[in-house]
Amino acid sequence: MIVVTGGAGFIGSAFIAKLNSEGIRDILVVDEDAVRDTSGNLNNKAFLQFMSKGDFLERIKADKPPRPLRAIIHMGACSSTTEQDREYLRLNNFEYTKTLAEYATKRDIRFIYASSAATYGDGSQGFDDNERQLDLLKPLNPYGEFKHLFDVWARDNRLLKKMVGLKFFNVYGPNEYHKGNMASVVWKAFNTIQATGSFSLFKSYHPEYKDGEQKRDFLYVKDCCDVMLWFLQHPHANGIFNVGSGRASTWNELVEAVFAAVGKPTNINYIEMPEALKGQYQYFSEAPMKKLAAAGYTRRLYPLKRGVDDYVKQHLLKTSKHW
Repeated sequence: MIVVTGGAGFIGSAFIAKLNSEGIRDILVVDEDAVRDTSGNLNNKAFLQFMSKGDFLERIKADKPPRPLRAIIHMGACSSTTEQDREYLRLNNFEYTKTLAEYATKRDIRFIYASSAATYGDGSQGFDDNERQLDLLKPLNPYGEFKHLFDVWARDNRLLKKMVGLKFFNVYGPNEYHKGNMASVVWKAFNTIQATGSFSLFKSYHPEYKDGEQKRDFLYVKDCCDVMLWFLQHPHANGIFNVGSGRASTWNELVEAVFAAVGKPTNINYIEMPEALKGQYQYFSEAPMKKLAAAGYTRRLYPLKRGVDDYVKQHLLKTSKHW
């Protein structure tokens, strides 16, 4: 059985769709009880069992999994970059992951977990996924800190030779609809453009970047799932890996792609950034992807415009938006 924690969430449910497309249905979905029937992400998904994250944790601690486990794909965590409850993040994003990692690696169960590009902080130390450089990184928020804390713990306990940590960059795509303010700008732009014909981006407060020219590495969720499946199928490829497009694009380019996909003229406004964000704003991110390529991954990733176009036309404009 393959366990997908956070299976009713964004990347988790998309990965279940990917597994189903490969004919895999021997899946245990782990998530909050409250989201099972409200996100819609599990509609039309084939899986054997659903279990709350608390019940699953107790079963793991007691060494009584519901069935023999082949792999644990751990996407379940608090994904809010604005969450300030450090104790909640410690328990949910660090201790929970630690328990699953120790259980899996001691039993040769494949363990793949979600790290984050938020661990890189402001990018002043670069975005190299070399595990020896982890100590140089300074995340900008508690979410990034606890993701980083687990990466360091896994390295220091020599577990990265037995499992995979994936540093996802700015992911967008179907099944993110429940995320509210944490949903991608593609999702937000689509809805706003359809309603008003325009969209607003934050002004730049950095002399090297014009308004809307701040750059991020945007990644289509279908590429995430392809990478995750590849690691599931290649158990000897281990360590921490960047998962991004490998190309930084501007916010203007991203939103222009949404306007093009819905067939409307570009109309972007620039607004003041909230004071709380100014000191934590990441002006540039770009994922070096050489390590993933060196591990043997060869599949071509979606270029930004094609990814946005697929998301809008094959999902957002459809009656059934989920993947």
